[in-house]
Amino acid sequence: MFKPILKVAPANHWTYVQSTKNPADIGSRSVSARDLQDSEWIKGPDILFSVQDFEKEFHLIDVDQDSNVRPQLSTFKTVTRKPFCIERFQRFSTWNSLTNAISMLRYVVLHNRGVQCGRLSSNFRRTTKTFIIKLVQQETFDLEIAALRSGKAIHKNSSIVNLDPYLDDDSILRVGGRLRSAEIDRNFKNPCIIPRSHIARLLISHQHEMVHHQGRHYTEGAVRSAGYWVVGCKKLVSSVIYNCLTCRKLRGRLEIQKMADLPSVRVQQSPPFTYVGVDMFGHWEVVTRKTRGGSSNSKRWAILFTCLSSRASHIEVVEDMSSSAFINALRRFISIRGRVVEFRSDRGTNFIGCTDVLGINAVNIEDPTFRSFLNKNGCSWIVNAPHSSHMGGVWERVIGLARRILDAILLKQPKRQLTHDVLVTLMAEVTAILNNRPLVPVSMDPHNPLVRTPNMLLTQKSETDIPPFHELDIRDMYASSWKHVQVIAQQFLKRWHNEYIQLLQQRKKWTDSKDNLQIDDVVLFRDKEAHRNDWSMAVVNRTFPSDDGKVRKIEVRTSRGGQLVHYVRPITEVVLLVPQRRDKDCVS
Repeated sequence: MFKPILKVAPANHWTYVQSTKNPADIGSRSVSARDLQDSEWIKGPDILFSVQDFEKEFHLIDVDQDSNVRPQLSTFKTVTRKPFCIERFQRFSTWNSLTNAISMLRYVVLHNRGVQCGRLSSNFRRTTKTFIIKLVQQETFDLEIAALRSGKAIHKNSSIVNLDPYLDDDSILRVGGRLRSAEIDRNFKNPCIIPRSHIARLLISHQHEMVHHQGRHYTEGAVRSAGYWVVGCKKLVSSVIYNCLTCRKLRGRLEIQKMADLPSVRVQQSPPFTYVGVDMFGHWEVVTRKTRGGSSNSKRWAILFTCLSSRASHIEVVEDMSSSAFINALRRFISIRGRVVEFRSDRGTNFIGCTDVLGINAVNIEDPTFRSFLNKNGCSWIVNAPHSSHMGGVWERVIGLARRILDAILLKQPKRQLTHDVLVTLMAEVTAILNNRPLVPVSMDPHNPLVRTPNMLLTQKSETDIPPFHELDIRDMYASSWKHVQVIAQQFLKRWHNEYIQLLQQRKKWTDSKDNLQIDDVVLFRDKEAHRNDWSMAVVNRTFPSDDGKVRKIEVRTSRGGQLVHYVRPITEVVLLVPQRRDKDCVS
């Protein structure tokens, strides 16, 4: 109200007008129009025309002397509880260590008071447990205990009112319930009430160890059989089991992370086999030469080259898994399919060996220094982390299809007749079937009968019969053939962009984001060749965040044979045991 007024007229232009001379009251009273026209309500009070009439000082109200002024008083009620030093119990991580420490402390105090306690017997430890439980109950349920001692009813808002609690001869708060007449053990019929506290966690952890780290149902039963009724037991038991280090070692799940976005080479248009995924599969036994006793057999393997954008495939047969054999197969592939910008594969020893011989730079995609260096070269080889087959799903899927096709073919082929030449021929047929598979669901539209396959891009041909052209002479054939090829290529790329790319949009699994692993996290290192109890523990030494900030690959350090070794692994090969970000939580 005053702010807009002060913007027009400063505060020093205003002064006080006494109530007896205030003309504003005239407008609210019954005054005739003639009198109102000549009144001060229209022209203002006379003091406005005489500066001398303004009073410069005005006496304010004396608060102490004015009887109409009444002080406003506020009353606050503060309830303080007697401290029991329960916070010192937070220093103990197990129930046994707490009872041992308190037993020793009580023994020293009683000994100094001249009380003969003898040795620390089991009975003395039992009284110590009772002493600890009493302290915890008095800390949390002091109002309930006071009401029971005075013979009053417990307040209806109490968290234990439905348990019908009572105090036993040792002043321990126990469950009353409806089983007073049951002829069962007292600890089971009237268990001690334990509030949700650090002591409750220690008791649950102790009983959890007594049942050898079984599940929640077993642990709850052990707690109840021991004579304890823990408030909010189910949630607390679940929390204890979740934080139990032993349970994580035995049954902890391997880490997962939200599925990463597809790399650009999977979703951009490029000539066939510009970006290639490589993998090896096999083996098969073939007849190499005849002998007097029969025949001599040898093993053969197959190398799959798959285009990362068009999903076209190329298979080469090799005689062994050496780097030399792979180099020859790689040269044959490049001679047929042309120059390759980028290879991707797993960390096979033959792949690593051939990159050194051919002068191709094999690096981890997570290393930015090497990656920037390789961008200046014509060809690069990106190697996935060890034991991360899911990172090469684009070629693992094709290998699975190739195996199924080959198994169906070999089922009709006599084993003794499988030679190297026959196997090479069969692999060519498998390649043809792979390249003729539909990339998108087959359309039911009669106006769109063509099935888009990788072979349409490789050979510019279609298995579907195309209506014949009208009769053309030689000049028309040469003038129109390029148009026919161009139409097939454009139709393939159009449907590849509009239909096939859309099929890659959804994530089939790993749809939720998880917390990233951090440096110094303690993990359980998976070893597929060993029992889970023999898996070694490791510490996260380095993380490799992806472009979206999610960590899917880590470097861990562990001890093998007394030596400190480092491994690069996907997060799916480790189990998180102790997060580094945890603030000194106690785990059993």
